[in-house]
Amino acid sequence: MENFDQKQFSYERAKKKAKNLRSFYFNLTAYCIVIPILIFTNLTFSPEFQWFWFSMLGWGCGVLAHGMEVFNYNPILGKDWEEKKLKQFIEEERQKQNKFNQQ
Repeated sequence: MENFDQKQFSYERAKKKAKNLRSFYFNLTAYCIVIPILIFTNLTFSPEFQWFWFSMLGWGCGVLAHGMEVFNYNPILGKDWEEKKLKQFIEEERQKQNKFNQQ
């Protein structure tokens, strides 16, 4: 039973990771298409004020954060922090379950 649960859990995590990666690539592609259009539009119709920088920087920060999440890069909490915490929580749940089963 536990082996099946572990396989199911691994499958669900892999599925979620693939979905997040696809979402990131879609976001990055949209950014790479839309920002040049905004730059062209801005410089063609109102070159006196370059407003495209706001969109480029704002959306760029979002794409960067999304990429950091997808590729599991977190300079603040360190590498594999989430994985370690997940294992810790699973172990705590097992211990609670064992105590409950022993009673």
